[in-house]
Amino acid sequence: MSSHLDPLRRVRVGCVRYLNARPLIEPFECAGGRVTLEHPSVLASRLACGELDVALVPIFEALRSPEFRIADGVAIASRGPVWSVFVAHQGPISDVTEVALDPASLTSANLCKVLFSEWLGTSPRYVPEPAPPGAARLMIGNQAIEFRARHGDAWRYLDLGEEWLRRTGLPFVFAAWLIRPEVENPGEIAAAFRALASEGIAKVPEIAASQPDPAFALRYLTEWIRFGLGDEEKAAIALFRALLIKHGQLSPADGAQPLVYV
Repeated sequence: MSSHLDPLRRVRVGCVRYLNARPLIEPFECAGGRVTLEHPSVLASRLACGELDVALVPIFEALRSPEFRIADGVAIASRGPVWSVFVAHQGPISDVTEVALDPASLTSANLCKVLFSEWLGTSPRYVPEPAPPGAARLMIGNQAIEFRARHGDAWRYLDLGEEWLRRTGLPFVFAAWLIRPEVENPGEIAAAFRALASEGIAKVPEIAASQPDPAFALRYLTEWIRFGLGDEEKAAIALFRALLIKHGQLSPADGAQPLVYV
């Protein structure tokens, strides 16, 4: 294994199963690194209870648990359409009265609620999957990609990344590497994840070529998904946090603690 990835061998690493995370973890796996691959909500639970030391999880977990450190410089984000996080609906979005939420990611569920509460002017009822007849559906990740490929124009799609940019002028951060507070040398861990991202992004054409639809995968990973975490992304996280507090989706106490980037 490359020496710059050595710090990751000391910790228990978890990563989401989705295509959008492949550039951030594949070089580590290829070098023999051990990774727990799971859905976002499962990883968040295992990180919270100490079964994992670091995991790529929805950014909402950092906002409601600000004791976690955030690896600076690397994330899963978008600046405009993200393609794989959307509300699928039939008829005008203003007519949506019920949304079935994908339980896999609290970030996407909370972003959906913020968009409706702050800007879309409606207050739909939120229900768990499976979706009742006639309900809109929040979908994320590989399942969302497959749904769009299967249904096409039979549904309308409110792309959450696109709507966030339209309303705020900012990118949106969907997930980041979170490091538990007791983990030693978090700066080394974060630096290893930044090096890992550089390697993985360089291998995007190779990663895309291994997918069932290489042309789509390449476009998805180069046009819709962004992997940086800079000043604009941090501003977007701060705004998302403020809106979550405004609409009662996050406690003011959690919102008062500063986020720590390493």
